[in-house]
Amino acid sequence: MQGISLHHLHLPIQNNKNIWEHVSVKANKGSEEGDKALLPSMSDILEASRAQKVEVQLKTLGPFFRITATSLETQRELGRAEGLIRIWFPGTKILHLDSMKLRKETLNMEKSIFGLRLFIGVVAIRHGYDFGCTTAQLLAINDSDLYHSKLVRFYSRLGFREVYQVNGSSIGDIPHMLVWGGVGTRMDACIEQLMLKWCTRFKKIKTIQ
Repeated sequence: MQGISLHHLHLPIQNNKNIWEHVSVKANKGSEEGDKALLPSMSDILEASRAQKVEVQLKTLGPFFRITATSLETQRELGRAEGLIRIWFPGTKILHLDSMKLRKETLNMEKSIFGLRLFIGVVAIRHGYDFGCTTAQLLAINDSDLYHSKLVRFYSRLGFREVYQVNGSSIGDIPHMLVWGGVGTRMDACIEQLMLKWCTRFKKIKTIQ
């Protein structure tokens, strides 16, 4: 960008300020567009999963979706996730992550940050992003204290934040329990931030491949 010499600007101070604000806005917009260019496409994510010998598939029916992960070596289903695209307010869409189930043989895979849950989760996030969702919501179910704490740590590392404890002890918990079907920790995340957080990892896997 060419430099601007203040000695040749015969404008009031207020106008000078407006010029610099305009330049700053353009720079910020350029930065945001550059960040979005880094976002992994759905094909990037699916290709990265295949590099780990896992086939991830997304199926939709209206607002509902199901993601399945199958081993390319054994052809056995390793895990699945389900959810839906929910319209909250006019013009606002939310990615509702309802459930995720993994088989016992996937425990060794989960020791890696590129574990199965990450691949399934990012496919869901990309799906929500493509449909204009701005927020992802889930409930880290509290079946046991140990498992619940692991879920909260995992989703926190992904980029979710705790917003509400649903324990069934108050009237305010009833709507959450009806929506989510249990008790636990309600967590939210910005979908675009999640995409930006994990994009370089998926690009890296593709490059190594």
